[in-house]
Amino acid sequence: MLLGGRAAGKTRAGAEWVRGIATGNPVYGSPATAPIALIGETFAAVRDVMIDGVSGLLAIHAADERPTWEKTRARLVWPNGLTAQAFSAEDPEALRGPQFAAAWCDEVGKWRRAEAVWDMLQFGLRLGARPRQVVTTTPRPTPLIRRLVDDPRTVVTRMRSIDNAANLAPGFFDAIVGRYDGTRLGRQELDGELVEDRPDALFRRETIERHRTSGQFDAFGLGRIVIAVDPPVSSSAKADACGIVAAGLASDGMVLVLADRTVAAAKPLDWARRVVTLYHALSADAVVAEVNQGGEMVATILHQIDPDLPVRPVRAKRGKWLRAEPVAALYEQGRVRHLGLFPELEDELCDFGPDGVSDGRSPDRVDALVWAVTALTGFDRDPRLRMI
Repeated sequence: MLLGGRAAGKTRAGAEWVRGIATGNPVYGSPATAPIALIGETFAAVRDVMIDGVSGLLAIHAADERPTWEKTRARLVWPNGLTAQAFSAEDPEALRGPQFAAAWCDEVGKWRRAEAVWDMLQFGLRLGARPRQVVTTTPRPTPLIRRLVDDPRTVVTRMRSIDNAANLAPGFFDAIVGRYDGTRLGRQELDGELVEDRPDALFRRETIERHRTSGQFDAFGLGRIVIAVDPPVSSSAKADACGIVAAGLASDGMVLVLADRTVAAAKPLDWARRVVTLYHALSADAVVAEVNQGGEMVATILHQIDPDLPVRPVRAKRGKWLRAEPVAALYEQGRVRHLGLFPELEDELCDFGPDGVSDGRSPDRVDALVWAVTALTGFDRDPRLRMI
């Protein structure tokens, strides 16, 4: 397992590992080993990062040993006849049946169905004298990553972004390291540390995991669906993100978090288009928009994209922590569930303490989530939040 910061060289390391075992490099063990499973967060991630990317498999091979990408069969074929098959972590069932001698699993911390995909892969790793697998990921304290780190059979290597400085633009460190150095996010995203939840965090990762669910949202009989928006004050590069979170209310009172489409440093019409697109994709009932900063301009911007969009303005009269406390209580009661995995949202929830998030940024995803859940569960108590 390679736990590394952003741009630390994880993809190149994983690709070199696959190259080594596919070509029989004695450093990686001889003879050449295949078939190999290539598993990424999505099929597009496998193709664009692990295979076609600048540090991917096609780029790192010399011309005489470079494999051929067979698009229709979603596989690589080396000149020696060995193969690697591409799989998406969105589809664990695709791993039921095939068998492998090795596997490269990329960005496991972002896999939505991590446990199911990992289990199916283990059943298929049954060929050759020494089945093995490599995991390359930015660390997130998900149950699977925690379990693998604690497993005595796992060899863990940590990689910091700064260790790969010679291969990165100097401006990257000037702009990024100074801002995030020493923060919780920096320790995770730059230093490759497996950072656990803050002791004083309002939301607990264990609670989120315990109540997580899966499936298609329309199978839950949702009576109401809302899109909540926490708009930024400006669209400059240093502006806060625009928090965009969708949630629905089931007939039994359960709230399902359906989507996180938060976007950073976007122009008003850009985030407005994202909101409207999500509204129509989910056949939502309303858009709940905080108007503390933008006032009537928030609805005006949204109506430029869709004049008929039902926008319900809400105004914060209490601090973020006080507004979030009732929502955190619903999480503890099992009345809010995440339909799938939302890594950035969940990281922010589990880093949200009395003084905000640890790096000092605005908790825009948390704000949007709180507005969505409050709108769905508090409409009887507050007529301003009635949706329909």
